[in-house]
This record gives sequence, structure tokens and C-alpha cells, in this order.
Amino acid sequence: MTRDARDEKLRSRIGGIAQFYDRTGRMPSFSEIGELAGLRSKNAVSKLVLKLERLRVLGRDGKGRLIPGSIAFPVRMLGTVKAGFPSPAEEELADTLSLDELLIRNRDATFMLRVSGDSMTGAGILPGDMVLVDKGQTPRSGDIVVAEVDGEWTMKYLRRRGNSVTLLPANPRYKPIRPRNELRIGGVVTAVVRKYR
Repeated sequence: MTRDARDEKLRSRIGGIAQFYDRTGRMPSFSEIGELAGLRSKNAVSKLVLKLERLRVLGRDGKGRLIPGSIAFPVRMLGTVKAGFPSPAEEELADTLSLDELLIRNRDATFMLRVSGDSMTGAGILPGDMVLVDKGQTPRSGDIVVAEVDGEWTMKYLRRRGNSVTLLPANPRYKPIRPRNELRIGGVVTAVVRKYR
């Protein structure tokens, strides 16, 4: 079998697993992967799964269960587009890209929140947006963080100067927040997701 044929067979198997995941919302079992890939032996399925793990198509969670890697909602990437003056554009399939892979660095430590309020509009974060928050990242001055301040949760820029900590809004209608008693950082905002339709 030629390399092109092997690559095509692998792409087909990955496509079958991705369709199963998209359709059912769960990863297939090893026996279901065998059926999808046309493999009869458990050994062959195990080898395929190992190969897909090396390619980061699949992964494993802390308990060893299969989780989606790059198969999670892959989107075709067709190149770039200028946001300035119009120019001739050619559609060219550059690659496929998983939004999970692009936006999430630490899957086990990342969660999503829906934004309410307009104190961060100057940072491009609008009411109704979704933000991805990584609770495993060490917050640095200048990061946008989700924090509990004196018993209330908020999302603001973190500013540290010596021992002083201030949470800064990105809207001039709001005042900076300085904790009176307690400040607990819940995580660092790593991405904003906005749906237009």
C-alpha cells in the first residue's frame, strides 16, 4: 500500500470517529472504533488509538478515558483575509483546525462563563459573549481575570503594584475595585467567543 493510500485510509478512519463524536456527543468505545475503522482485532484497534494519540487526534483524561483532541469540531481553514482594503481572494484549503486545540491549552483546568454586564467592553468583551477561563494559569499583572472580591465574583484586569492589588474595568463608567477583606483569583481569561447568529 502506498503512503498516499495509507494516509487516505487514516483520514477516513479519523473522519469516521469525528462523525461518531459529532453525532453522539461522546467518544466511541474501543469496540465501536474497531467497527468504524473496519478492524477486527483488539490489538489493531489499540495500535490505531495509540497512533491517533500521538497525532493528538484523541487524548485521555485523568482516568484514562478517551477524549477528543483535534477531532472536536474541526473547522476547515481556508487561508487569511485582509480587514483593510479589499483585495482579490482565493479560496485555498490550508488546513483543518480544531477550535478546542486553538483556544484551550489546559483542558482539565479550563471552563467557560457567559458574560453579563458591560464593564469590559473596552477590552472587546461584550454582554452575552462567552469567555474561556484557565484556572491553572498563574495570574500576572495585566491579565484579565475572574475573581471573587469580598464575596462577589467579577471579571476585570488585574493590576499588581508591590503588595497592592487592584481590579480595573475596561469601561470608564466603572470604578477600579480594591479588595477590602478578601480576593481570590478563579482563573485567567484566555479567549472570548462571540456568536453573531
